[in-house]
Amino acid sequence: MTQLFRSLIFVPGNNPRFLEKAKKIQSDIVCFDLEDSVPDNEKTTARKLIKTALKSRKLYESSIFVRTNSPASGKIPSDLKEVIQKGIDGIVVPKVNNIKEIKKIENILSKLESTRKMKPILIIPSIESAEGVVNTFSIASFGKRIPAVVFGVFDLLNDLGVEYTKESEGAKYSRAKIPVDARAAGVTAIDAIWQDLKDSKGLEKDCKVGKSLGYSGKSIIHPDQISTVHELFYPNRSEILWAEKVCKVYLESTKKGTGATTVDGKMIDEVHFKQAKALLDLIKH
Repeated sequence: MTQLFRSLIFVPGNNPRFLEKAKKIQSDIVCFDLEDSVPDNEKTTARKLIKTALKSRKLYESSIFVRTNSPASGKIPSDLKEVIQKGIDGIVVPKVNNIKEIKKIENILSKLESTRKMKPILIIPSIESAEGVVNTFSIASFGKRIPAVVFGVFDLLNDLGVEYTKESEGAKYSRAKIPVDARAAGVTAIDAIWQDLKDSKGLEKDCKVGKSLGYSGKSIIHPDQISTVHELFYPNRSEILWAEKVCKVYLESTKKGTGATTVDGKMIDEVHFKQAKALLDLIKH
């Protein structure tokens, strides 16, 4: 499993053809979707299709996550009951407002993992509301299960009562705050999608803005966007130096039998080491 977060592509969970094609997608994370791209009357079918796809996990080249429905929907218990099995690397939870919602999800996950004899999987909360933006730091700081947070611009603008434009003027504060809170919590931030598939120049510009704000990658909705996103979110010198330091210190710590350690005052464990190593492996090629 890769620990890079340059690209996270959403794949509709109710479409068998797309689930099959996702085996060859070169995105860092492939996220099977149970939420926005799946109509209510197809949720049950989508869960079953994803459950079947996860049985072929070895055929997928990327990390595999599943986007559940939102905490407010009441559908998460049903989602998790079907898709939590060996082969899944984590879940993306949309419209997270506070840590109470994450705690409830973790309780369900822990019981399923124990029953099904699985290691703890990861949780990537998606920040898509005013309350979520205010609580981003506490959400990102919840625990070891959370390696990243995602910015969801469209539902946030809807929550704010602001009409979407490509410049997303109404989301500027939120878009800038989320990566700051994520970094302070020691996790990664993934930027929102670029919706216009025909506007490649707009995508490039949007990636550059996201990178300048501190995002490590971007959510995407089509494989054609991957190459642009990977090129523009290529690690910069400070990220490379940080990764080198993390690998060096962590390996020294494990030799001493201590494992988790600190780098520049921040806690570093196996998850951080894997992410740092994946980044260094990337620049060697």
